[in-house]
Amino acid sequence: MTAPLPRGATGTVAAVCVVAALHGDSGSVGTTAIDKRPVSGPVAVGPLGLYADVQADRAHHGGPDQAVYLIDETEREHWSGELDRELPAGTLGENLSVRGLAIDDLEIGAVLEVGTAVLEVTAPRTPCMTFQRWMGTEDFRARYHQRGRTGVYVRVTTPGNVEAGDALRVVSTPGHGVTVAACYAGTRDRELAERLAVWSEESGAGLHREITARIERLTGSRG
Repeated sequence: MTAPLPRGATGTVAAVCVVAALHGDSGSVGTTAIDKRPVSGPVAVGPLGLYADVQADRAHHGGPDQAVYLIDETEREHWSGELDRELPAGTLGENLSVRGLAIDDLEIGAVLEVGTAVLEVTAPRTPCMTFQRWMGTEDFRARYHQRGRTGVYVRVTTPGNVEAGDALRVVSTPGHGVTVAACYAGTRDRELAERLAVWSEESGAGLHREITARIERLTGSRG
């Protein structure tokens, strides 16, 4: 398991992306807001995400625990190579494309300063069929799952503004050692679930609903 990123680690916001257009989708909702594209200048970020952004499927996307979605820019570059086509910022549905920080190695509960906003890491992304259809290949979800670096959801603890070029800094880490990547890979790992449950109980920190459900399933206790 890769060591978690420490307090003080820094990166840069390479791009800030919001929805450009809604598109029809064959899933149950019938439309998707996955088409994110970069915008210039400061963008306000609040408890439900970036100003002018939207989620079409609010049962599975969005909400306070998934207010903003961050991708490591090197992951988008990886998939550009795998798919043999350029993937501009926003293609993976991300709100913030981050340069110089391996964000999948952040611990669940790590706190970040980005521009004038403060964000708390909540969960990995779970790739869905809408994502696969958007990427245009029949096996993309399986390949994305196998790689296991799916990006980071955060909640907004202090609203503010963020723009391309802003520094991103890890201001605190919880110390339990469960990174976003490890959390995603350890879906059936009871020991990881117990670590997160203990941390949540001792710190009073809330857990993402999917992680809470996993803890209940694996340990019989609530996170």
